[in-house]
Amino acid sequence: MEVVLKNVKEKDLAVLKSLAEALGFQIEGPRENQYDPEFVKEVLQAEKDIKEGKGTPVTLEELDQLWK
Repeated sequence: MEVVLKNVKEKDLAVLKSLAEALGFQIEGPRENQYDPEFVKEVLQAEKDIKEGKGTPVTLEELDQLWK
């Protein structure tokens, strides 16, 4: 089983680490970002463009044609 702790205060981290070690739990450091930074930039820009009305409306029929 995997447990993820979020929003842990810096002062509590040492206590949690020592407790986990005492109980024999495996501790991993923070994970690296798994996404390409350029991809993230493109997605964020696309969201911004849509909010600013720069998107292109597509009907359900047009969207359905993309799959065929």
